[in-house]
Amino acid sequence: MDTLTPYLPRLRATGRLAFAALCGLVLAWGAEPVAAQGKLEAQYEATLAGIPVGKGAWNIDIQDDVFAAAASGGTTGLLKSFAGGSGTGASQGRVVNGALVATGYQASTTTSKKTENIHITLDKGNVKEFGIEPEPPVDPDRIVVTDAHRRGVWDPMTASLLRVPGTGDPVTPEACHNAAPVFDGRMRYDLKLDFKRMETVKAEKGYRGPVVVCALYFVPVAGYIPDRPVIKYLAAQRSIEIAFAPVAGTRILVPFWLKVPTPLGPAMLEATSFITSPQPPRVAKTQ
Repeated sequence: MDTLTPYLPRLRATGRLAFAALCGLVLAWGAEPVAAQGKLEAQYEATLAGIPVGKGAWNIDIQDDVFAAAASGGTTGLLKSFAGGSGTGASQGRVVNGALVATGYQASTTTSKKTENIHITLDKGNVKEFGIEPEPPVDPDRIVVTDAHRRGVWDPMTASLLRVPGTGDPVTPEACHNAAPVFDGRMRYDLKLDFKRMETVKAEKGYRGPVVVCALYFVPVAGYIPDRPVIKYLAAQRSIEIAFAPVAGTRILVPFWLKVPTPLGPAMLEATSFITSPQPPRVAKTQ
């Protein structure tokens, strides 16, 4: 266990950014308005060098005029002994002409040392108000996030819903051809995708079928400390991969697995249960 201890700060930071990567992808620009009603109930397992270190759940509900997404998770096994923690995240918003428009985002993380809560209020992609409790101390080395950085962005949870234009099969190489500006309450960063390959996956429960695998590139913009090793490490990475699977009844893809190289071996977040179903359109009540 002593050999693991020096790497724990980097491991914890890598895990946070890996989760941000999971929740920070969207291809909504240029998408055609498409009515979409679908539901996803998924369970994920996180491993490090093949050793289980965490579990989580993700629920998404898309209706004809509103949507909601929520995720929760925590460390398990050996990692819990060193860096135990848990977290939740959620977003909600409207469906406007087929586009998902977030109005709010909330996240909470709890460790042995503290609990931190983040909230963001958005209006048409612009951050109207946000806060972190308790308020973090000011670090003079941190690149300042300006008002301009908080315009035209996605919150991490809504950004997880990757929307593919067109009318054919959404699980195609074209799904990877875009990038997303993300603000998570502390950092402003870009996540860029590039097509790698097509694969077939089989969850222990639920989805069996094709996924599109994209390369993922992390580009920090503001709200970070440039000399921090984990930032340099992730920004230089060219081997992060993410696979997307469809939500039935929609043109939405969500991550099925995420692979991130770390100094301790590959970190992987993968769906063990991925149950998705179309939702029938709601019928308007008549007087």
